[in-house]
Amino acid sequence: MNSSSCVIPVVKSPTDYQAFRISAQDTNRLAIVFDPQSANMSLTLCVEIFDVGGRTPPNRHQLAVEMFFVLKGEGTATCDGKTVPIRAGDSILVPPTGIHEISNTGSDRLYALCFMVPNEDFAELIRSGVPVELDEEDLAVLRRAPVFR
Repeated sequence: MNSSSCVIPVVKSPTDYQAFRISAQDTNRLAIVFDPQSANMSLTLCVEIFDVGGRTPPNRHQLAVEMFFVLKGEGTATCDGKTVPIRAGDSILVPPTGIHEISNTGSDRLYALCFMVPNEDFAELIRSGVPVELDEEDLAVLRRAPVFR
């Protein structure tokens, strides 16, 4: 093994994530985990956090495949007019050009990992939005820690 070719992995924790609302009136936030800047490749991984009643606006991508993995909560996923219920543990794969949206229909926040490959300017769109902080509930979900209220 050639030690000079060793690759050092990029490791981040939830306190390292930068979070944004794409626009001030949005009801979802995106916390960037990896993007082309940190991963040195054309992908974006974020945690999408939907407030109660929150949703993404209908959107589509020309080239990118977008994948979601629901961490916590429940909602619906719609793609090209077909709607299905989603909950923790469910995965959604949206092909390029599919008009899609995710909605939180539960009584608590909805958390989903969101992957986009290639990036297709997704990270740049997120970063152009309004910076927001992750709160204690967000950090507890991301760390899989109990939430005390």
